[in-house]
Amino acid sequence: MYKQHKNIDGTTNLNNIERIIDSAWIPFDSANTDYQQFKTDIANGVELQDADGNVITGDALTTFIGTLA
Repeated sequence: MYKQHKNIDGTTNLNNIERIIDSAWIPFDSANTDYQQFKTDIANGVELQDADGNVITGDALTTFIGTLA
């Protein structure tokens, strides 16, 4: 399971993601193996939460996946 976080200004942080199981922060860097695993996990249905703890599903999840490099 992964979770997004907010920036100080309240916008969604689009630079990294938290892997909840070990509280690891994964940078959105295509050379990072954890980031590659994150993309695979999300594409295979592993849960992604928004910064408020709500599970992201449907069109919102599809849109988010489309933003990943």
